[in-house]
Amino acid sequence: MLKIGTLNNTARSRILLSARLFYRGVNISPLLFICIFLLYSCGGGSSSQETVNNENNTINSNNELNENCINTSRQGLQRCDLEHDGIDRYYFIYSPQNNDASLNLPILLALHGYGSSAQNHYSYTNYFPIADQNNFIVLYPQGSPMQTNLASSSSHWNVGGWTIGSSVDDISFIDKVLNLVKNKTSINESRIYSSGMSNGGFMSYHLACKLSNRIAAIASVTGSMTPETFDDCDPKHPTAILQIHGARDLVVPYSGLSYMKSIPDSIEYWSNVNGCNNEPNVAIIDDFENNFSITETEYLNCLSNVSVKLLYHSTMGHTWPAANTFGISASSEVWNFVSQYNLFGKIN
Repeated sequence: MLKIGTLNNTARSRILLSARLFYRGVNISPLLFICIFLLYSCGGGSSSQETVNNENNTINSNNELNENCINTSRQGLQRCDLEHDGIDRYYFIYSPQNNDASLNLPILLALHGYGSSAQNHYSYTNYFPIADQNNFIVLYPQGSPMQTNLASSSSHWNVGGWTIGSSVDDISFIDKVLNLVKNKTSINESRIYSSGMSNGGFMSYHLACKLSNRIAAIASVTGSMTPETFDDCDPKHPTAILQIHGARDLVVPYSGLSYMKSIPDSIEYWSNVNGCNNEPNVAIIDDFENNFSITETEYLNCLSNVSVKLLYHSTMGHTWPAANTFGISASSEVWNFVSQYNLFGKIN
């Protein structure tokens, strides 16, 4: 472990939050059309789904906010349908089994990959037992279909890059979902987090840039930042960032593409904006039996005591890692990281 000396945070001006790294835009390359095909299947792990009980099992109907929620076959999980900007949208909400109505619960957004679904995402992330143990709410919003000159997809999050041409306002959609949940549940508004797989990871970065007044910390698994997110990012507070990535990811390459930033570029951006140490702490975990290594790189001594962390797996591809396959549980890593922070920085 590389030891890094402690810097004086008070000596750093908050003007660092408005610092921006220079990026020269480039035209979208022909590789886009290859990547679109690959991205279409970037939903993650399992494809099993829960079923929805539609037998007049309405739980909540709010005409003003245009939401109707029904139970699913899984205890604690509801599907909520709404209209946003003239488009039919929905999300799943999971309430922990030991939910104490007197408590204000944190929220974790869990965003699926390009062409995937909320159901698929909750089947392989399996945040439910973690939510039960730690008493937080999980939201699984559903992306909307996309039809542009570049690509057609059953679902997407509009983040720029290969989704350029989409007119869907996913920032206001997520904001509305949070308001709907706030309207019916006691939540801790200083502890709203976003996580996501692939396009959902891109969207989590997008939320950290565009909805930072609500998002305390984010985690991206196999995602990155598009040039559009990168160039227009405007975080209002130091934001803790976790990135989990694999060396064999060919869909979102570690070195980036013309329409997606490299992982080092994204990490450097947030370490600079957050005013972290110039040099990170680095630790390498070797698994000789299974022939892989995990390099943990973490930038510390940031403003508000947040951190920027990268877990880089030597043999992982474009997937959501589990402990029994890659020696790391992305779901556990996500919650263990983001739960340390709120809108004001690290929780004491």
